[in-house]
Amino acid sequence: MAGDATAPQVVDDCRGVLRVFDDGSIWRSLNPSFTTTVFDDGSIEWKDLPFGSPDLGLHLRLYRPSNPSSSSPLPIFFYFHGGGFCIGSRTWPNCQNYCFRLARDLSAIIIAPDYRLSPEHPLPAAIHDGFASLDWLRSQASEANPDPWLSPSSADFSRIFISGDSAGGTITHHLSLRSSFSDPSPIRIRGFILLMPFFGGEIHTSSETECPPDAFLNLELNDRYWRLSLPRGATRDDPISNPFGPGGPDLESVRFESMMVVVGGKDLLRDRAVEYAGWLKELGKPVQLVEFVDQQHGFFTLDPWSQPSDQLMASIKRFMQDNHSA
Repeated sequence: MAGDATAPQVVDDCRGVLRVFDDGSIWRSLNPSFTTTVFDDGSIEWKDLPFGSPDLGLHLRLYRPSNPSSSSPLPIFFYFHGGGFCIGSRTWPNCQNYCFRLARDLSAIIIAPDYRLSPEHPLPAAIHDGFASLDWLRSQASEANPDPWLSPSSADFSRIFISGDSAGGTITHHLSLRSSFSDPSPIRIRGFILLMPFFGGEIHTSSETECPPDAFLNLELNDRYWRLSLPRGATRDDPISNPFGPGGPDLESVRFESMMVVVGGKDLLRDRAVEYAGWLKELGKPVQLVEFVDQQHGFFTLDPWSQPSDQLMASIKRFMQDNHSA
C-alpha cells in the first residue's frame, strides 16, 4: 500500500497518448489513441530521411506518385502534422493516409517533417524544426548529388507550397513570416495553406467557449496543449500562439506570399482563423478563406476519403494552379 501511495500521479493526459506525472516524468505512446487502417495501395512511394542537426534525431517522410501522369518535374508540397505541439507524428496512420491522398490528387512530392514535441521541448523548438526542414530542402536544391527523388529532373524547386494542420498550421504561419524576411533561394515558395491553424489568446472566442466538451478538440484540451507547450512564463497572447499578440512583428510591413486559410464551422479554432484571415485581408495581403461549415477539427485527416475531403483537395489543387508561377 505504501508503494501505491507514493506512486507518481498523472496530472496531464493528452488523448491517452501523452501523460505527465506529478514528479515531472513523462510517458508517451508511439501510436495514436484511435485505430486507423493505412490505405497503401502501392500507387504512392514513400521513404524516410533524416534532417536537421543529427543530435536531434529528426526525420521527414517523402511521398511521390509511383507513376506520375506527367514526365515534368513535380511540385513540392510540405505538410506539417497537428497535435497541439504535444502529440502526433509523421508515422501515424492518419497522417500517412492524408499524405497518400495529397500525393495522388496533387501529383506532387510531399514532404512531411516531424518536429520536437512539448513539454519535453517547449516552443519555439517545433517552429525552429520547421525552419530546419525548409533549410534541408534548400540544401537539397543546391547539392550536386541530392536525393534522387529531389533531383532537378524529378522535383520542381520553383513550385513549392507549404501547409500544415492545427499546430502544423501555426508552423506554416511562422514559416510565411520567416520567408518574407529572408531569401529562400534557390527554391521558390508559391503559397501557404493553413488548415485549421492552432492559434490562441488569453480571451476565449465564441467558438472556443461554445465548443461542446465531446468535440474532437475541446476547450479543456486546447488550453492544456498551450499550457504544456508555451515557454515558461508565456501566455496564450505570446506571438508564438497569437499572431496579433503584443510584441509580435508588424504584419502590415510583411510581404506575404499567397495564402489559403481553411476553417471548419464546427471547429473550436474557427473564430481565430477567420479573424486571422480577415485581418490580413484588411492589411492588403493575398489571402483567401475557405470554410467547411459542417466540419469539425481535422476532418481531412480523420477521413481523407470523405466528400468534404474531396472538396478540400479540389480547393488546394485550384490554389496551386492559380499560384504556380509569379
